[in-house]
Amino acid sequence: MADVMNVGVNLEAFSQAINAIQALRSSVTRVFDCLKDGMKNKRTLESREKAFIAEFQDNLHSVNRDLNELERLSHLVGKPSENHPLHNSGLLSLDPVQDKTPLYSQLLQAYKWSNKLQYHAGLASGLLNQQSLKRSANQMGVSAKRRPKAQPTTLVLPPQYVDDVISRIDRMFPEMTIHLSRPNGSSAMLLVTLGKVLKVIVVMRSLFIDRTIVKGYNENIYTEDGKVSSLRGLDIWSKSNYQVFQKVTDHATTALLHYQLPQMPDVVVRSFMTWLRSYIRLFQAPCQRCGKFLQDGLPPTWRDFRTLEAFHDTCRQ
Repeated sequence: MADVMNVGVNLEAFSQAINAIQALRSSVTRVFDCLKDGMKNKRTLESREKAFIAEFQDNLHSVNRDLNELERLSHLVGKPSENHPLHNSGLLSLDPVQDKTPLYSQLLQAYKWSNKLQYHAGLASGLLNQQSLKRSANQMGVSAKRRPKAQPTTLVLPPQYVDDVISRIDRMFPEMTIHLSRPNGSSAMLLVTLGKVLKVIVVMRSLFIDRTIVKGYNENIYTEDGKVSSLRGLDIWSKSNYQVFQKVTDHATTALLHYQLPQMPDVVVRSFMTWLRSYIRLFQAPCQRCGKFLQDGLPPTWRDFRTLEAFHDTCRQ
C-alpha cells in the first residue's frame, strides 16, 4: 500500500523544490529589506536614487529567478497519489489520460461522501435513541400483529364517580349552579349558571371536557325542539349573539388546553371550574394593566390561569 501512495513522486526533485522555496523566501525578504532601508547615504541625491533602483532591480530579478526555478521543479515532482487509496483502485491514478477518464478522483469523492453520510447517520441514530418514545421494530418485538392499545382507566370511570365529583364542585361555589344530565348514554353534559352573568354548556367525556359554549344569562341555550325543563335540548353548536361571550368562549377553550392532567382528571375539572368562577365579576372588575373597565366596547374578558386577575385581550400580552 505504501508503494501505491508513493507512485509518481520524484523524491530528488521534491528535495530540490523545498530548497527552491527557501531561496524564494530569502529573495522576497531582501526585497522588503531594501524597501525598508530606503536610499543609503551618498554624496548626491542622484547617486542615492541610482543605487537604490539598481539594488531593488537586482532583488526583483532574484525573486523572479527563484520563482521560475520553483515552477520548473514543481513539474518534475509529479502528482502524488491520494491520501485514501481504495485498495487496488489506487492504481487508477496512474492513468496517463486522467483528464479524459477521471475515474479515480470520482471514486474517491464518492468514498468521502459515503463516509460523511455514515458519520451523520450515526449522529442522527444517537439522537433518536435518546427519545423516550420508541417505536422501532426491535423495541416492540418482531410480532406481525399489532398489540391492542390499552384503554386508559380515566376514560372509563363509572358514572357514579363522575356524579360525585361534579356534586362536590357544585357545593364548593355557592354562586355557581351545576346541572348534570346524560342525554346520550354515559357522556355527561353540564349546564353551569354563574350568578346572573352567564351560562356555560360543558360537554364531557367521562371526566374530560370536550367542548364549552359560553352564552349570556338571558340568551336561549336550547334548540328549537328542546324543553326548558330538560337538558336534552341544549344547543352545543350555536355561538353567543354577543361578542363579549364569544371572547369568553375562546378563552375557555384555551383554558381547557392549559389545564391538562390526565392522571388526575378530577383536579382538571375543579381547576377549570375555579377559573370559570372568576367571571362572576365580568362586568365589574377593571383591567389590572390599564385600569379601564372598557376597551373597544368590551370589558376585560381574559382571566389569568394562576392569579385569576382580569385583563383586556390586548393588555394581557
